Amino acid sequence: MIFILLQVGSALSDPYLCFAAALNGLAGPLHGLANQEVLLWIKSVMDETGSNITTDQLKEYVWKTLKSGKVVPGFGHGVLRKTDPRYSCQREFALKYLPEDPLFQLVSKLYEVVPPILTELGKVKNPWPNVDAHSGVLLNHFGLSEARYFTVLFGVSRSIGIGSQLIWDRALGLPLERPKSVTMEWLENYCRKAAAA
Repeated sequence: MIFILLQVGSALSDPYLCFAAALNGLAGPLHGLANQEVLLWIKSVMDETGSNITTDQLKEYVWKTLKSGKVVPGFGHGVLRKTDPRYSCQREFALKYLPEDPLFQLVSKLYEVVPPILTELGKVKNPWPNVDAHSGVLLNHFGLSEARYFTVLFGVSRSIGIGSQLIWDRALGLPLERPKSVTMEWLENYCRKAAAA
């Protein structure tokens, strides 16, 4: 989100338009909609299996999801190679304030079941839960059940920090930002090297 906002802002666009561009970029299932996707997936698990799902049933469901070509939402992170510390904080909070919530109990079971399965696959660099594995469930528990609104919360929570950076960029007269361009030849070479590594 921050990169889109600052890139659009570097053209001296109106700050409102910068935020709109950033939120539009954020509203994909791999980023701002991630906690919504997790919540919908968790609810689908419960709809199909009931709230008293056993560990074996959950393992079956996870394998079914993976074998259908989908990912288990809420696990893995582009940068982290361990459990997301934000997940750990949310887990502590949930253990204290909503231990009986059936969705939270399912998240806890997933924490036990999913990492070993993803490790067994051998393709996943980080099998651990990320912040999205919990956040949608917490929002839902406290009455924010309209999952399409989660992206707005995600964006608004970052707007003050990003907005101040936009002001500093303008005060310092920073230049127009452009994404780096590469040729197809460069891209093919890069992919070959990455595949060989």
